[in-house]
Amino acid sequence: MYRNNVEVSIPADDIAARVRELGQRITEDYRDRRLVLLSVLKGSFVFTADLARSIDLPLRVEFLGVQSYGDSTTSTGVVQITQDLTKPIEGEDVLIVEDIVDTGLTSSYLMNHLQHRGAASVKLCALLHKPAKTAVPIDISYLGFTIGDLFVVGYGLDAAQRYRNLPDLCILKE
Repeated sequence: MYRNNVEVSIPADDIAARVRELGQRITEDYRDRRLVLLSVLKGSFVFTADLARSIDLPLRVEFLGVQSYGDSTTSTGVVQITQDLTKPIEGEDVLIVEDIVDTGLTSSYLMNHLQHRGAASVKLCALLHKPAKTAVPIDISYLGFTIGDLFVVGYGLDAAQRYRNLPDLCILKE
């Protein structure tokens, strides 16, 4: 069974509790605003779905496909947009929902890109932050967990497009 290849790092119950807390904070902060959750595909789709259900506001969800890892376990540093937005974000308050921020290069690129597209505001919500890999400092307005320099899978995160369906955040065993 493929679950024998992983070790649980952050259990599903801990993730769910933290996502509810983030949703409450976002609800308070965006109460009188036009919120667009921008899910960065593919890794953040599970997180975005749970987060959206934890936010008690009318909101819009958009998806943006980006790639900086390919099938590798390290970022190439080059951001490639693989799927663009379906509607304009001009004048909207955009909350980028990322699975993990490590180098900060992708998040920084996206924040600048969305500001140039006319968003009223752009903030970042990340499930995970890996500060040991930071190359570009980035302001994460809403953060789930800080982790060490580990490669994690599950809860939407993958290794060569596998393991996204695990309910926990896990470390691959060698």
